[in-house]
Amino acid sequence: MKTISSYLMISLALLGAVACNNSGFKRTQSGLRYKIFSDGKGPVAKKDEFVKMEILQKVRDSVFMSTYGSVPYYLRVDSPRPIYSPTEILTLMRKGDSAITVLSGDTIRRHNGGQLPAFMKKKDNITITMKILDIFPTQDLLMADRKTELDKQKDKEIRDVEKYLADSNIHATKTELGTYVVVKDPGNGPRVDSGKEVFIRFTGKLMPSGKVFQSNMTAPANEPLKFVIGQHAVIQGWDDGLKLFHEGGKGTLYIPAFLAYDQQPGPGHTPFENLIFDIAVDSVRDAPPAPKPRPGMPTAPNFPRGPIPMRPGARPAVPVPAPRH
Repeated sequence: MKTISSYLMISLALLGAVACNNSGFKRTQSGLRYKIFSDGKGPVAKKDEFVKMEILQKVRDSVFMSTYGSVPYYLRVDSPRPIYSPTEILTLMRKGDSAITVLSGDTIRRHNGGQLPAFMKKKDNITITMKILDIFPTQDLLMADRKTELDKQKDKEIRDVEKYLADSNIHATKTELGTYVVVKDPGNGPRVDSGKEVFIRFTGKLMPSGKVFQSNMTAPANEPLKFVIGQHAVIQGWDDGLKLFHEGGKGTLYIPAFLAYDQQPGPGHTPFENLIFDIAVDSVRDAPPAPKPRPGMPTAPNFPRGPIPMRPGARPAVPVPAPRH
């Protein structure tokens, strides 16, 4: 934790230095402004190698994205190209180096057909600090390191949920997968199980703030959420934790991020969000039969999954519907 805090403080200090002093910056062919801080000792990142980085991104005075305190960012090194991106300078950096890059809204707009990200105005700058923690010559070595980082993050999420429960004097049952469940009323109708179609009312909250991000508890204004258990139609913590209930049941699910939105931004717009759901099981039914394929129409092939992408992993196929903004 001390190392993480040190990296974060250095990164914020570098960002502060940019605000006060724009001297010493160089420009890439595309016009990207950058400054590299190096002791000249580590190996240089080469094309087709993989880098492990901490990244902190600021827009105006707000930190928009940061990997500090969570899973680092992994990226394949490519040949420098004028694409107006921080990746242009990776082959100039060594293991242990830090860098600052500054992207202007005006230039981003020119490179993207007049379009800007929703969070930017044309006079804004995106300031990104990067620190190369390690360099891997092969993807196998990267994947092994990434698994270690994800395991550490999973352990942290479990500790955070358990601390929240202990601090709140909440006694929950932990499932085999890792969902924490408080059963207030188990219900007395059909049991929730794989292959059953369920109708669920819920209120979703962020942990630890308790801020509500979505609810359909009020009837008849909101319809219950309908889905089939075990078909990956919702986040894994729901498929898992709801099996402790019957029709008519009520309770609360405390879900670590690895069983929710994991590395993708969740309802609170940040990765690795632990979530709370107050739930009520309105109905449990036999699932309707799957529609038969139309004659002459081939079914979708079951392609094997490829390597995990360099960006943090994939979002659940159809997560619990997030609020619209």
